[in-house]
Amino acid sequence: MTISDWPASERPREKLLKDGAGILSDAELLAIFLRTGIPGKTAVDLARELLTRFGGLRELLAAQRGEFCAAPGLGDAKYAQLQAALEMGRRHLEQELRRGAALTSSQDTQDYLRACLRDRPYEVFGCLYLDNRHRVLAFEELFRGTLNGTAVYPREVVRRALARNAAAVILVHNHPSGVADPSRADEALTQRLKEALSLVDIRVLDHLVIGDREVVSFCDRGLL
Repeated sequence: MTISDWPASERPREKLLKDGAGILSDAELLAIFLRTGIPGKTAVDLARELLTRFGGLRELLAAQRGEFCAAPGLGDAKYAQLQAALEMGRRHLEQELRRGAALTSSQDTQDYLRACLRDRPYEVFGCLYLDNRHRVLAFEELFRGTLNGTAVYPREVVRRALARNAAAVILVHNHPSGVADPSRADEALTQRLKEALSLVDIRVLDHLVIGDREVVSFCDRGLL
């Protein structure tokens, strides 16, 4: 039996059109993306198998190209479609932080930066540059490291902030371990950057640490 033989109330696409994507399971959402199954398996069956193989939807979405394409029912075409869909999602979030927009929601900022950095297998340090009215100028990844850390050079941070004509910055880095709690080294680095940037009249508004399921704000914790 194929999905087209199922009652309309049980078909993923019809359920989405009737009640919205939010009611669908991970397997049903993935089945809509897959469109077709493989011999002997419907798209939903294949989706369930893939979720088990990768360990969940997030792990599947974050899989490297070789691992992704080696799975049954997938390949370069599906990988390209998935990457395009993920990038559209990031750009959708970025619209809330578009150039010239004043920051009005810390949650929008955190959602966007979390989408950018959460699934990186290595540590990334970046800056969100703002003007004197806290309008977004740009977001830039400045340094990339390893699973355990990255080298951050205050002189380069200052140079890039001046090049962007920033009046303020929000610092951000991810913890590939998934634990968002700042380390003592993170706290010391933040103070060094704050002092270096203050010499050229650039304020550090916050430092966000992106973990697996949470974002920690230095400002909220009184660490600035």
